[in-house]
Amino acid sequence: MSGGPGQVGVLDVGCFSAHLVVVQDPTLRPVLSHKTRLRLDLSLDRNAGVRRSGVDQVVAAVREARHVAERAGVGAVLPWATSVLRDAPNAAEVFAEVESRTGVALRSLTGVEEARLAYLAARRWFGVDTGPMVVLDIGGGTVEVAAGSTGGPVLAASLPYGARTLSRSPVDPIELRSSVLHGIDGMGDLRDHFAVGCSKVFQQLARLSGARPQRDGPDVRRSLRIEDLRRWSGRLAAMSERQRARLPGISPHRAGQSAAGAVVAEALMTAAGHDEVAICPWSTREGLLLTLTGAGDDEICRVA
Repeated sequence: MSGGPGQVGVLDVGCFSAHLVVVQDPTLRPVLSHKTRLRLDLSLDRNAGVRRSGVDQVVAAVREARHVAERAGVGAVLPWATSVLRDAPNAAEVFAEVESRTGVALRSLTGVEEARLAYLAARRWFGVDTGPMVVLDIGGGTVEVAAGSTGGPVLAASLPYGARTLSRSPVDPIELRSSVLHGIDGMGDLRDHFAVGCSKVFQQLARLSGARPQRDGPDVRRSLRIEDLRRWSGRLAAMSERQRARLPGISPHRAGQSAAGAVVAEALMTAAGHDEVAICPWSTREGLLLTLTGAGDDEICRVA
């Protein structure tokens, strides 16, 4: 997938945005970034199906991204839809209509493939010499966990406990911890692994707990401690969505699921046996870009 020499691009269509990113070579130096805001969380029916308003949002965003890419001379981009579309009961119909109206065929990855890509991104960010690593990634619909000792993960799992999912169907925290522990039971003892938290959920919870803001740059070391997370979890649950949106790091469009995000983050950290996670600014999208540049391990995820 290339534009100019050494360029690769993806269009990441998620719950809150359609983000077109084109990068230069394996350093992932961005040469084009264009984001269209979405609110697909407001366009889901009670069964998490995408209503007409949501389909129209996706069509408009994909069409705009295609025009931006064409004007920039980017010949081809990999269009990728996350769990909000992938796991919708009417996903096939949504994908077909988007292609019919835009000429762009959205693709999706399985949760396990996303877990492997997040691991690749975190491993590349922190360095191959980091040692055994466990990567925790909280999305809207699912959470992903991957663990390994070298370039690629030995094991990866995807669990249906994303922040949006738990906001719509709350689960008792004790039951959630038990379910997460059962879901990653085959990974063995992860306490000697370097623990990494990917995704906007971990980034925003870390900022809420005192980490430096994103405007200070991605190279600043940031982490989230479980004691801070527990202190904030109950407070978030007691606040209204409007009150949460005024807190440091909590964006207005994610405020509605921030309390659920804190609950699942604590469950993941507890199940993995870690009191602290290092925050990684890269996640699945960057793992996919690394793979497209040829800098990723082919055993992590093959993209045809």
